[in-house]
Amino acid sequence: MSIDVVTFGCRLNSYESEVMKREAEAAGLTDAILINTCAVTSEAVRQARQAVRKARRDNPNARIIVTGCAAQTETSKFSEMPEVDLVLGNSEKLERASYGRIAQFGLEESEKVRVNDIMSVRETASHLIDGLEGRARAFVQVQNGCDHRCTFCIIPFGRGNSRSVPMGVVVDQVRRLVENGYNEIVITGVDITSYGADLPGTPKLGTLVAKILKLVPELKRLRLSSIDSIEADPELMRVIAEDERLMPHFHLSLQAGDDMILKRMKRRHLRADSIRFCEEVRAMRPDVVFGADIIAGFPTETEEMFANTLAIVDDCGLTHLHVFPFSPRPGTPAARMPQLGKAVIKERAARLRAKGEAVLAAHLGSEVGRLRPILMEREGLGRTEQFTQVEVEGGEAGQILQTRITGHTGRHLLGALVSRAA
Repeated sequence: MSIDVVTFGCRLNSYESEVMKREAEAAGLTDAILINTCAVTSEAVRQARQAVRKARRDNPNARIIVTGCAAQTETSKFSEMPEVDLVLGNSEKLERASYGRIAQFGLEESEKVRVNDIMSVRETASHLIDGLEGRARAFVQVQNGCDHRCTFCIIPFGRGNSRSVPMGVVVDQVRRLVENGYNEIVITGVDITSYGADLPGTPKLGTLVAKILKLVPELKRLRLSSIDSIEADPELMRVIAEDERLMPHFHLSLQAGDDMILKRMKRRHLRADSIRFCEEVRAMRPDVVFGADIIAGFPTETEEMFANTLAIVDDCGLTHLHVFPFSPRPGTPAARMPQLGKAVIKERAARLRAKGEAVLAAHLGSEVGRLRPILMEREGLGRTEQFTQVEVEGGEAGQILQTRITGHTGRHLLGALVSRAA
């Protein structure tokens, strides 16, 4: 074997896994498994540890290197595993030198941990990549880290403070990917709506998006990963309204729909802010759809508070829910708050997921009969501009097909090929 990468968590991790593999291969590392972990929930950490054990069972002679947010925040939990050969921090995992030392000198027991203080990292390296292997769309990292301290979140301690990639570097990478045949680019980071605060002139995300669309006219689709709607700047709103190449799908970092819970989470928005944002965007782009991250069973949440969260699904007109049963992360303020019982958390998460299935089914039903350009992800499967999955015969990964929506399964759309889009 050469190098295998196992990835957990967010789109940014997917991007970084591609960088890790490239840098490790360039350094001459072979016979290694890189496990890029996520720390957002205790379940994510458990799954990563399970993956480590499986990797060792299946590959007894491979070098197993664990990295990512969970490795950064819970280093000892992984370094004490006998199956693990090396733990790398979130900064170290992207450095070719980290892998070169292993390739040249092997691994010493005394060097099992290479994890520096992530808060000392001041820059986001501009790792240019030619594409993402096996994927129809390419991710471009524009930002890393987070300056906010939501009471439930451990991620700032895994990623460090917010830092941005200069606009010129981002534009150059987007242009390079488009030249390599990518029709869709996804802007990603930990908190992309905080983009630019650390750069000269403090440009906003909207400035960056407008510049990409202006300077790379050949780009067919630009998509944003999860955004914090309270930070949406006027320029971003203008681009949403005026340029159809910015895809009409926004995934919101919503977390809750009750004002008291939002305050206890130390979020910066109230439920009315989220509703207003969705209404404003929908007025500008009637074809828009919204997804959201929502936490079920946050500490102190009463049934009435949960009802407000359940209601915001309809109030915002959400169609795609990513539901997280609350999971206390050690070291966060929420872990010290009065906790709800696991059964209550599980039941509320189930109700939110059921609501999510209902609104998704309604959205799918409303699409039947429409003509949609579909970006193919792999043979027989693609996504609309609204990021809704479509089963359709014909086409190769990366192609855009004009497709008539003929029905749905309750989870994804069914389509019939009409023509190949220009």
